[in-house]
Amino acid sequence: MKKIEMSEEIIIARKNANMSWEELSDKVGISTVFLTSACLGMNSLKKEPTEKLCEALGLTADVAQALQEYPNKTWDFTIPQDPVVYRLYEVVGVYGETIKEIIGEKFGDGIMSAIDFSLDIDKEENPLGDRVVITMNGKFLPYKSW
Repeated sequence: MKKIEMSEEIIIARKNANMSWEELSDKVGISTVFLTSACLGMNSLKKEPTEKLCEALGLTADVAQALQEYPNKTWDFTIPQDPVVYRLYEVVGVYGETIKEIIGEKFGDGIMSAIDFSLDIDKEENPLGDRVVITMNGKFLPYKSW
């Protein structure tokens, strides 16, 4: 089973179960963001969370196997048309170099890991309009000289 087929089956099963990603992640016992990413094919799950997910949604062994396979983390190089994803591209386009400069000043020459990494998405209620709070937390990896 291909990752795209796996994702489609998971999405349908989750909707049929009338379960939010957060409710599902509580049943599986892992982060909502990571679980959703794995279900959309961009990460893989270990055996235990896979079994819990498949049990919660009544998914097949084929889905379980696909969930545990290594993902191919590629995406289109065109700018996405979905407004939420487009705005994230815009944020990186506008602030990417600024983020890079400040990381350099605070840590030195290196990068933020996207492997030793966590991502949280929260809602901050505000009388002027609710706020989306996205927290990226990645280990700093200095470049080596040799």
